[in-house]
Amino acid sequence: MNKQQTILIVDDEATIRDVVRRYLELDGFRVLEAESGTQALMILREQSADLILLDIMLPGVDGFTITRSVRHLPEFQGNHATIPIIMLTSRGDEADRILGFELGVDDYVVKPFSPRELVARVKAVLRRASTDSTDLTSKHPLTFADLHIDPARHLVTLKNEPITLTAKEFDLLWMFAHHPAQVLTREQLINQVWGYDFDGDESTVTVHIRRLREKIEPDPTTPFYIHTIRGVGYKFDPSE
Repeated sequence: MNKQQTILIVDDEATIRDVVRRYLELDGFRVLEAESGTQALMILREQSADLILLDIMLPGVDGFTITRSVRHLPEFQGNHATIPIIMLTSRGDEADRILGFELGVDDYVVKPFSPRELVARVKAVLRRASTDSTDLTSKHPLTFADLHIDPARHLVTLKNEPITLTAKEFDLLWMFAHHPAQVLTREQLINQVWGYDFDGDESTVTVHIRRLREKIEPDPTTPFYIHTIRGVGYKFDPSE
C-alpha cells in the first residue's frame, strides 16, 4: 500500500477489537477503535477512515443507526458517505443481512470468524472501492430522459434535483446505465457490482434494485428505467 489506510473497529467486546486490531496492524493498516456507537460517531466527526468494521449490537447507538448516519446525515456527506462498511456481528439471520445491505453495507461477516479471512475481506472491499473510484472518475456523465449520472462527482440528479444514493446503489445504477438495453442477470450484477468474492446471495440484488427504483422511478410499481425480465434478470431501458 502506498498510503497507510485506516480501519475503524466498532465493537463493544474488547477481546474482539484486540484480535482484529493486531491482525490488521500486521498487514500494515492503521487502526482506530470504538466500544460504542456514540464513540464511533464522535471519531468519524473528527477523523477520516478508509473502512468501518461495525458490530450491530452496541450500547447506545446500534450498528444500523450508525450506518444510516454515515450514509445520509449531511455532516458526513463527502468524507464518509461512501466509506465501505463491513458488518461484523453474531446476528446472521437473513432479515438483518437484507436490512444491512438496504442501508448500504458492503459486506457481512458473522461471528465467530477467522481473523485472516476478515483481513482478506477488508482488502477485497478496499480494492473494489479503489477500483470503482478510479474507473468512475475517468468516465463521462450520462443522461437518460430526466436522469443525469455524473460518475466523476458521484452525483445523480432527477429533473435537476439531486438524488441521494448509497455507494452500492450508485454502482448498480452506473452498471445499468453503462449497459443500456442489455439484459443483466443477478449473477452478473453480483459479480460486477459486489465482486466475485462476495458471500451474499441474489436477494441482495433484489433489495438494492427495489431501493433504487424508489429513488429514481416516477412510479416504482411501473418502472420506467429499470425493467424486470422475468426468469432472467433486469434491463435498463428508458426508451421502452
